[in-house]
Amino acid sequence: MLENIKRVFLIVLDSLGAGFLPDAESYGDAGSNTLLSVSRAKNFHCPTLVSAGLFNLPGLEEARGTSSPFAAHGRAGEESVGKDSIVGHWEIAGLVTKTPFPLYPDGFPKEVITAFESSIGHKTLCNKPYSGTQAIKVYGGEHLRTKSPIIYTSADSVFQIACHEDIFPVEQQYANCLKAREILSGVHAVARVIARPFSGEPGFFYRTENRRDFSLPPTGETILDKLYSAGKDVIGIGKVVSIFSGRGFTREIHTANNTEGIEKILDCQKADFNGLCFANLVDFDMVYGHRNDIEGYAAALGEFDRALGDILKNQAPGDVYIITADHGCDPATPSTDHSREYVPILCFGAGVRPSNIGTRKTFADIGATVCELLGAPPPEHGESFLNLL
Repeated sequence: MLENIKRVFLIVLDSLGAGFLPDAESYGDAGSNTLLSVSRAKNFHCPTLVSAGLFNLPGLEEARGTSSPFAAHGRAGEESVGKDSIVGHWEIAGLVTKTPFPLYPDGFPKEVITAFESSIGHKTLCNKPYSGTQAIKVYGGEHLRTKSPIIYTSADSVFQIACHEDIFPVEQQYANCLKAREILSGVHAVARVIARPFSGEPGFFYRTENRRDFSLPPTGETILDKLYSAGKDVIGIGKVVSIFSGRGFTREIHTANNTEGIEKILDCQKADFNGLCFANLVDFDMVYGHRNDIEGYAAALGEFDRALGDILKNQAPGDVYIITADHGCDPATPSTDHSREYVPILCFGAGVRPSNIGTRKTFADIGATVCELLGAPPPEHGESFLNLL
């Protein structure tokens, strides 16, 4: 039994799925396996993650795991309806989503667009499902001429707004997103409104690192609420803060990319706190998964692998680390959308045995384990696997 646990570091490698779920076919994702696809990249080199047991999971035999992993390892299925970051993170935190968020495969209805245009004083462009990089490539020039924001969606429940930073300063873009967030309620309560600032010239547009998500607040209590109520520190690094609308955090650390997120995790290792450090590394999904960039994805995983060596060196007595994901985004499939996959679980730290925790029923088992480790009441959903560590 692990005792005297002071800090838990929960690190989400955004979109690093571990093989398609039994219901993946209904989502168009049969055969997806993000981890396996990334392991086939020519530049794949992640010796620390391999040693931890990341590839000792079903469906990853080709990637060749290790006979003596140093971490407890397993995977978890998803009970929530959907395959996006909101439902994935919420379920990790003990909140299962049974009612799907609205999707707009034909674009947003006239009443939504009209209300948004009226609120910002500009007409809009596009209003259809689109790749973000293609949206600015196709509509960016017209946007510069007309100052009309580019509105697009995806297979996820998102209302995305792309504007050039020379036309709409970043803070104004965020303000416009807040207006959209207010409009998108009731039957049109999309999971996220996302600011997608870009820069550059026609033919050479590029998205900047000033993305910001404006999410619905959680529809129920999460482990963050429980830890906060128990008097624990709850530090959020990166995208997780916006995913939970800032609720339950005692400290928020915004980041622009994986490199900065890793730096903040290492900084938190040096800090004196008692509770949870919850981090998301978004580049795997945003920069590489959605762009079907297998080599780039592998390089980013290699960067984290090198940082994991430092994390291992810097861990303190009373620390437990859990590495997982929130969904898949297989860069080897024709789709550029998320994929319905299991998520991997690695757990290590003082007193953690390198056991096989098997296939868990729900992501919420992670949150239940965090609560038991830190002495907080359990969430409504999930079963702790602390007894296996």
